[in-house]
Amino acid sequence: MTAKDEEEGPTTAEALGQWRSAERAAAVARRGRVAAEVAAAAAADAAEAAVATAEAAKGALAAMALAETSAAKTAAAAKLAALSSQADVADAEAESAMADVDEAEKRAAYNDAADRASRREQPK
Repeated sequence: MTAKDEEEGPTTAEALGQWRSAERAAAVARRGRVAAEVAAAAAADAAEAAVATAEAAKGALAAMALAETSAAKTAAAAKLAALSSQADVADAEAESAMADVDEAEKRAAYNDAADRASRREQPK
């Protein structure tokens, strides 16, 4: 460029080329900014999801502990019910045996009474 060219500045073609180059650079910068904003939003969403997951895990852990306690109580109650049922069976067997003994005694008493009645009715 000569001194005269410098005073006048760039030509129209040069100025247009510089402007287009600046536009492209600005567009790239805008896309970069938009991508960075999207990445920041995604990171914020991921952090929020991580917090929610941690809270859910805490809740699941608490529920598991409650379920374990409940299962232990249920098992203990079932054991007591089984022992109680076994005692009921033993009582029922003893009661049945006593009823059998009582029935046998009453049958023997009936047979004795029938024998006495038969002897009284016989001619002497």
